[in-house]
Amino acid sequence: MTLAFQYLRSLLYMIQIYVAMLVLGIVFAPYALLSKNGARQACKTYARWAIWSARWMVGIRCEVRGPVPKGEVIVAAKHQSFLDILVIFNALPQAKFIMKRELMWTPIIGVYSKRLGCIPVNRGKRGAAIAQMVNDVAREFSEPGQLVIYPQGTRVAPGVQKPYKVGSGVLYEELKQPCVPVATNVGMLWPRTGLLRKPGLGVVEFLEPIPQGKPRDIFMAELESQIEARSDALMAELGFDKDELRRID
Repeated sequence: MTLAFQYLRSLLYMIQIYVAMLVLGIVFAPYALLSKNGARQACKTYARWAIWSARWMVGIRCEVRGPVPKGEVIVAAKHQSFLDILVIFNALPQAKFIMKRELMWTPIIGVYSKRLGCIPVNRGKRGAAIAQMVNDVAREFSEPGQLVIYPQGTRVAPGVQKPYKVGSGVLYEELKQPCVPVATNVGMLWPRTGLLRKPGLGVVEFLEPIPQGKPRDIFMAELESQIEARSDALMAELGFDKDELRRID
């Protein structure tokens, strides 16, 4: 298979998943406006379609490893591309994401995110943003669910070092819930930027929960250590060599 043909497949795939987002967003809109469950079913349907069509259109197979949490927990995940969002949301029964505020103003994603109870964060106002995030999370957690946060605050390409932010530690202290770390390698196949989607096995792995009650600094160190070590191992399955610090982007 030539590189040019894979680029063409990638282009067609990306076009159709955005068309599918629009079509499903409109079709499910009446149900979603009447019921949060309707909004969740719409997003689940879209995630499953995007994951399934990735397999036959661009050759990306997706696999979930580890015990998927069902109860009220914090899920702290490595974030490499849009694909890990889709896989995590599809796997969790009642996921709520902490997401940048700008996405709340987009026509489809914003409307459905609000219906699901996702938490917007203004990343430019650090102290105030964390305080507001805690208040918003406390309000939304009147309903059960799994709160998904990206500890590094953004997508990070394989091989790039980016610090873990304090927000996940603050939530861990305030909510007094266990935290499930999540590792992934999907950035090797679906890069943070660019069009090309590469064939291979993309994995999202739920790791052993970190029990509640640990000091924040110990929790943060353990969280980063577990996610980074396991993500490196998953990326190595696709040929990534951390020692060479190669970026797939």
